[in-house]
Amino acid sequence: MMQVQLDRQFMQLAMEQAKLAALAGEVPVGAVLVRDGQVISQAFNQPIAHHDPSAHAEMLALRAAALQEKNYRLPGGTLYVTLEPCAMCAGAMIHARLERLVFGAPDPKTGAAGSVIDLFSMKQINHQTVVEGGILQEECGQLLRDFFKERR
Repeated sequence: MMQVQLDRQFMQLAMEQAKLAALAGEVPVGAVLVRDGQVISQAFNQPIAHHDPSAHAEMLALRAAALQEKNYRLPGGTLYVTLEPCAMCAGAMIHARLERLVFGAPDPKTGAAGSVIDLFSMKQINHQTVVEGGILQEECGQLLRDFFKERR
């Protein structure tokens, strides 16, 4: 299967996680960590439920994968996330030595993969993660728009 097809397939799984977040009353962001074509972990936003500002989907997926792998580094891993990550999540991805980040919708308010800042393009950082944005961008963005429309 071509990489673009795989990226879309795994982003669909991340969107399913985002829908679980919305059902729980959390901002609908989902993340799926994949290595060698296998899902290692998946998670959705839970800062409200966990009373934890760091309980973003990406952080929870990274933590679960690290526990499963018994290693804080996740080389060869690709993280699929429905929304461009914030600086906290981007930093954690770099520290985890992820090979790739694939995200759906850009985040013009806190995006750290190019929208506001771009931590991934900083050559001073000792690990370079490949970033690809815009995979199922419209669908991922619609989940967020629908969620906030219902809130208003």
